[in-house]
Amino acid sequence: MKILEKYISLLDRNLQNTVPIKDPQHLYEPINYMISIGGKRIRPALTLMAADFISGNYMQALPAAMAVELFHNFSLIHDDIMDDAPLRRGHTTVHEKWNINTGILSGDAMLILAYRLFEQYESPKFRDLAILFSETALQVCEGQQRDMDFEKRDQVSFEEYIKMIEQKTAVLVGAALQMGAIVADAAKHEQKIMYEFGRNLGIAFQLQDDYLDAFGDPETFGKQVGGDIIANKKTILFIMTEKMGNVSQAKELLYLYNTIPEDPSHKIEGVKKLFEESGAVAATKELIENYSSRAYAFLEEMNLSADKKSQFRKFGEDLMRRQI
Repeated sequence: MKILEKYISLLDRNLQNTVPIKDPQHLYEPINYMISIGGKRIRPALTLMAADFISGNYMQALPAAMAVELFHNFSLIHDDIMDDAPLRRGHTTVHEKWNINTGILSGDAMLILAYRLFEQYESPKFRDLAILFSETALQVCEGQQRDMDFEKRDQVSFEEYIKMIEQKTAVLVGAALQMGAIVADAAKHEQKIMYEFGRNLGIAFQLQDDYLDAFGDPETFGKQVGGDIIANKKTILFIMTEKMGNVSQAKELLYLYNTIPEDPSHKIEGVKKLFEESGAVAATKELIENYSSRAYAFLEEMNLSADKKSQFRKFGEDLMRRQI
C-alpha cells in the first residue's frame, strides 16, 4: 500500500542503527540478522501513520515505531524456537543459524533494546508508552501460552479462541496505533479509539488468516494451504464446526484431526468438507465482516479529516485482501 511506503522506507533506513555492532558479537549479530531479513513492517508503519495523521510530524514517533518492530521480531525469534521452525521469511531461523541458547539470549536483548528506545521521550509520554508497551508485551505472552495450551486439548470454546487471537495478534496492532497517538499528544479518548480500531482489525485479520489457510489461493496466500489442518491446529473453522455441526460431523472431525495419513491431501479435503457442510465457513465469514465493521465504526469516531479516515479504511481493506 503506497500510503505506508514512506514510513517503511524510513524504518528500514533506521532500524539497523538501533542495534550496536560490538562485542560480544554472538549476541548482537543475530539481532542484526533478524532485522536484515526484512518483514512487512506494518505495525511500526502504523505507529508513524497515526502520529503523522494526528500531528503532521511522524519523525517524532520513530523511536516508538522501532520499539514496536524490535518487540515483534523478539517474539518471532522465541516463537520459532518453540515451534522448532527451520525458516522465517524464507531465511534460516536464528536458532538454526546459531543455536537455541543464542536465540533465547539475543531475543531477550532485542526486547531490552526495544524498551530503551522509549528513553528518548520525556514524561508523561515515556510513562504512557512504557505502560502500554508492558501491558501489550504481557498479553502477547499470555496469548502464546493459550495457543500452546490449546494444542493439548480436544475442545476450545469460541470465547477462549477469540481471547487468544486478540492477545497473540490484535493487541500489538492496537498498541502500535495508540503509541502514535500518544506521541502526537492526542487526547486519551482519541488514543483509545485508535487502539480499538487496530484491535478489531487485528482480530478480523487473524480470522481471515484462518479461513485462507484452508480455502485460500496458493498463488496469493503466501503459505501452504491446509497447513493448519495438517498441524491439527484448532482454528476458528475447527471450533465453529464443533459448535455448529451435528454429532456425526463433530466425531468425524475429531477422528480426522487424530490421524496422520501418508497423503495429507485426503485429510485436508475431508476436513474442509466438514467445515463447509457444518456451516462453519459461512459463520467465519460473518465473524470477519463483523469485526471489520467494528473497526471501521471506531474509525468513523476519529477526530480526523474525511481524507485521512479514507486512507485508514483503504489500509484495512488492502490488509484484508492481502494487498500489503
